[in-house]
Amino acid sequence: QVRLVESGGGLVQAGGSLRLSCAASTLGFGSYAMAWFRQAPGKEREFVAAISWKGGATYYADSVKGRFTISRDDVMARMYLQMNSLQPDDTAVYFCAARYRTTIATMVRETDSNAWGQGTQVTVSA
Repeated sequence: QVRLVESGGGLVQAGGSLRLSCAASTLGFGSYAMAWFRQAPGKEREFVAAISWKGGATYYADSVKGRFTISRDDVMARMYLQMNSLQPDDTAVYFCAARYRTTIATMVRETDSNAWGQGTQVTVSA
């Protein structure tokens, strides 16, 4: 089972930027589809962005498109989320997710079978 550890969260003013990292402790990281989800207080967990395991295709929620960029480094077994133009609505705990050789659609639809990190808090002040 892959182990995931997020880092990079913090407190930032509206309009600012943060870069989240997700470190994976597994061999064959390149065979994992990876994604970021987030959960704000009192809300359901929601999809943010994902990157495929083959070809590195990227997908974004409409709410972050054009502001967030997901990337991966298969040699270092890490995934990143560059978040720009942050807004108070982006405040949430951000979770890294991994799934072996699956489609992004499956990761988003069947989240119970994803591997999850412990989350990192992002707080955006107005």
